[in-house]
Parts: sequence; structure tokens; C-alpha cells
Amino acid sequence: MTKNKPLVIVTRRLPDIIETRMRELFDARLNVDDAPMSQAELVEAVKTADVLVPTVTDRIDKAIISQAGPKLKLIANFGTGVDNIDVESARTRGITVTNTPGVLTEDTADMTMALILAVPRRLIEGAAVISSEEGWMGWSPTWMLGHRIFGKRLGIVGMGRIGQAVARRAKAFGLQIHYHNRRRVAAAIEEELEATYWESLDQMLARMDIVSINCPHTPGTYHLLSARRLKLMRPEAYIVNTARGEVIDENALARMLEAGELAGAGLDVLEHQPAVNPKLANSDRALLTPHMGSATLEGRIDMGEKVIINIKTFVDGHTPPDRVLPSML
Repeated sequence: MTKNKPLVIVTRRLPDIIETRMRELFDARLNVDDAPMSQAELVEAVKTADVLVPTVTDRIDKAIISQAGPKLKLIANFGTGVDNIDVESARTRGITVTNTPGVLTEDTADMTMALILAVPRRLIEGAAVISSEEGWMGWSPTWMLGHRIFGKRLGIVGMGRIGQAVARRAKAFGLQIHYHNRRRVAAAIEEELEATYWESLDQMLARMDIVSINCPHTPGTYHLLSARRLKLMRPEAYIVNTARGEVIDENALARMLEAGELAGAGLDVLEHQPAVNPKLANSDRALLTPHMGSATLEGRIDMGEKVIINIKTFVDGHTPPDRVLPSML
């Protein structure tokens, strides 16, 4: 790798300020038209680049990593997760992988809270009435009734940074905080959030009014909310997912919404995105948004700055601050 100006290939369009800084620091090859790279283009990129900067939409699997050229030493993911990258294959080839943790916590928690509010209160349905051809016929005491969230029980699946940020917001709205996590959080955090820990996810799901998915997608969390577990939820309960679509068995969820076995769902991520399950798309019990959890200008710039720091630190011969190891997954 050239020490001064490594060839950095960026797979998608990034905020102007980030691309400009990358051009100043590196020999940066940008994706001007923002079209997703094909597999052939990704293979060509890993063959020629010193550093690859992919995003969540780029699948950097073993087949692609196996064709990496000798110069590729760093994959600096523009994103919090790394489920789009085969980290073990990269490690075997001597390629370091980094991500951008922490910077999207507040944005994703905001989106989670927005869905927790919007689904029980039927905000999107109400807004659609205003713009419909029939129009609004006027206020009525029994029309467009939703459900109060104050005093309800919120079960958070995954009490990491984002889960805790969701809990802080939800507590301010008067929700009672419950959570399931691989490890119990510190007592001080539990006390601050007045949070109840459930070692058994099954037991927690059966008792919650609203469930929020905030865990990463790993082999261990694929379909963590399986058909069996979804069936444990009460018919009056709501589910919200701003993590990864693969954590929920989407077909099972769609069937349950259709059958009225769940009150509603707010999904910012989908299992096979950008493909949308038609049953979910046509369900008046489901509010779907196109992976907007981290979609703030501030968040994207913060992500880009983390990518730049990781590349610069690596090029300067140091361990990048956001290195991801297979043991961390």
C-alpha cells in the first residue's frame, strides 16, 4: 500500500463534505452516479484497491474476498453493522475490517421512538385520510381510535447503545422498560432506566405491550423472533424493528398481522430489502419505512468521518479505532 495516497474505492455516493475530504487525503475513486456496484464491479474493486469502503447494500462475502488483490489490506465499512462482510474470510486473508459504531445511536433511537408512537396511534392511516379522494368527513368520538402508550410495557430486545437510548426516550413517555440481552447491563443503568431484566426472551415476549428489536444481525440472531416466539406475543401487542430485517421471521409476522394475531408492526428494515413482502405492503396493520433509521445528514457525516479516521489511522501504521474481529460478532 502506498503510504501517502492509498487507492480508496467507495462503493456508493457519500455526503459531499466526506467525499471532498477523501479526495484530499487519499487517491479516492468515488461512485458519482450512486448506482449499486454489481458483483463483477466489486470483484474488480477488491482486486485493485488498497482500501474498500462498502456500505450495508454491498455483500462482501467469501467469494468476493477470495479474489482480493495483494494490495487490499482494509475494508472500512460505512455502517454500524458488518453483517454484509465475511469478517472471518477477511481475517484469514490478512484484511482488516472496520465499521462506524456509536454515531447512529441517537438517530436510530429517534426513529424507533417515532414508530413506537406512530403505530399504536395510527398516524400514517390518519394522514392518508387527509390526502385521500374522499377527504376527511370531520371529527367523531369513536373514529380512528388508537391506543395510549403511557403506562404500557416496552420490551427491548438488545440493550446495547441503541437499546439504552430507546429506553431513555420511552421512559420519558411513561413506558415501563423491560429488556432481554445476552448479558445483563450494569446495575446503575438498570436503576437509571428502571428497567426489568428478563433472562428468558420467551417469558418477556408473552408479557409486553410493545416489543422493540434493537440487536445486531448475527448468525445467532437470525430469526430470533421466530414463528414460535411471535406466537407468544399477545394479540394486542405491537412490534417495532429498526435493527435488521433478518432478526424477524417476516413471513410468520405477515401471516399473524393478516390473521389479527398481532395489533400492528412498525418496520424500518425488511428481511429481503429492498424487496417488500406484499402481505406486509398491503397490510393496514403494518407501517413500513425504507431503512431510514440512520438517515440524517448529521449521522451520515459522522459515519464518513469515522471511516476517514479508520483509514488514516491504518495507513499511518496503527490499529484503527473501530476494528472488528470475528470474536466480537
